[in-house]
Order: sequence, then structure tokens, then C-alpha cells
Amino acid sequence: MHHNTRYLRYGLPVLLAISQLALGEEPAKHYSRAEIEDFLLHANVVDRKELGVGVTNSARATLSDGKLEHLAHIQSIDETKAEYKTARGTELNFKDTYKYNIAAYRLDKILDLNMIPASVERKIAGKSCAVTWWVDDKMFDEIDRVKQGLAPPDLDAWNKQMYVVRVFDQLIDNTDRNLGNLVIDKQWRMWMIDHTRAFRTTTKIRSEANLVMCDRKLLAGMRKLDEDTLNEQLRPYLNKTEIKAMLARRDKIVKFFEEAVTNKGQGAVLYDMPPRE
Repeated sequence: MHHNTRYLRYGLPVLLAISQLALGEEPAKHYSRAEIEDFLLHANVVDRKELGVGVTNSARATLSDGKLEHLAHIQSIDETKAEYKTARGTELNFKDTYKYNIAAYRLDKILDLNMIPASVERKIAGKSCAVTWWVDDKMFDEIDRVKQGLAPPDLDAWNKQMYVVRVFDQLIDNTDRNLGNLVIDKQWRMWMIDHTRAFRTTTKIRSEANLVMCDRKLLAGMRKLDEDTLNEQLRPYLNKTEIKAMLARRDKIVKFFEEAVTNKGQGAVLYDMPPRE
């Protein structure tokens, strides 16, 4: 979802999936990605409310399969413009599409980050859209955390997550990461949401300044990315040009960190983030 007023950028992330399991304050039950994807694809929409802000045809819906009731975020924006003017300048071949939410989630799966909530393509009311799992046990988003002046209980763990977000955003060339689309759950885990303005076709790294440190597993995962796998997993949500551009950015990111290791040593550049369940 895109708000009419864009928030600070690279503070960090917009909409996020909150979550209600219709279980009150009880911790949300853990579901596998496959179970969540199946639920999102097949559960009935029992309630739907337009969010009323932004321009991405965004809604919050309650889904139910008769056993589980859960919130989902529905986004149907799918726009292409020859040029689009923003405060930062004019963007050519502009795209704003729900398809990128699904591509980002699938890339998250390939890299085994588990930092993007499940998102599937589905028709609702006759319209193709991304249906995304509302983040379980949401505490607040980054806007609210900053407003409240709340410091993470484990600053090192927080920074390690933030570095992953920054590297991932350079990989997908996300032009719209802002404070509202980083969601934080009750375990202080970050969740990245809203990627409808990512996957640009530039082959340049947008901001080397955001490449501070890198998780070893993420770096290894990026090295393994190849065109055949990405075409198989990410199309039709990305086209060949978008995939080739991402691989070109990947090459530059990997080279950047390899050179940083040579110059600074592994301990100053690489780290191991604990696995997320």
C-alpha cells in the first residue's frame, strides 16, 4: 500500500500485515509456508474493508476456511506509465504492480530469509491481486517504534536484521522502502512488506551506502541465484529484463562485499543471523 504522504526513506519500511487469529492475545500458531499459501489461495473472503489511503487499491480482508480465520492484505494495483514524476525526479518505464509482492515473497523463499509474509496471486471479485498474510503478533511498524522512542532490546540482533533489509532492497532495487512498511512483531522480528515499486530494470546499485554488512547465508544465497531458477520461480511476476537486471545488481553486490572483506576482514563485513522460524 502506498500512502499519499511518503515517509522517511531508509529509516525503513509501508503497510504490513498485522495479524489477528481470532485468538485474542494468544500467540499465533505457527503455520508452514505451504499451509499459509494454501489458506490464502482457497479460504473464503468473509469481510473486506478498503483501507482508504494511498493509490494501490488496497484492502484488509478477513479470510476463513471454516477452521482458521485470519486477516490478509489485498492489493490489486497494476499500472505502467512511460514516465512518472516524483519529488526525486522523473522515472521512465514506471511500474507499480501487485505482482512484485509475490515476486519478493518468492525470492525471500529462494534465499530462505523468512522476512516477507506469504503472498499469492488470486482473483477476488473478478480482479487479479496479491493476497498477503497479515503479519502475526504485530507489535508496531517502524513509524510507531520511532515515534514512541522504543529501543530494540537486542541492538545487535536488530542491526543484523536491518542489514539484511538493506541488502535485499538493493538486490530488488526497491524504490519505496519507508518506515511504514517494516513491521515488527512481538519477538522483535522485522517483516518487509509492500514491494509494488521494486524490481526496476537498472543494473546499478542504487545506494552502496546501504551495503554496510551482510549475513553469510544471504551472500551465499545471492551467489547461487541463476537465470534459469529465477525464470522458473518468479515468472510471470517478473519479466526477463527485470530478472537480468536483478542478476546484474547481484553481481555488483557480491563483488562489493568480496572487496570489503579483502580490505576490512571478514569480521568487519560478514556475520551470521540466527535462523528464523
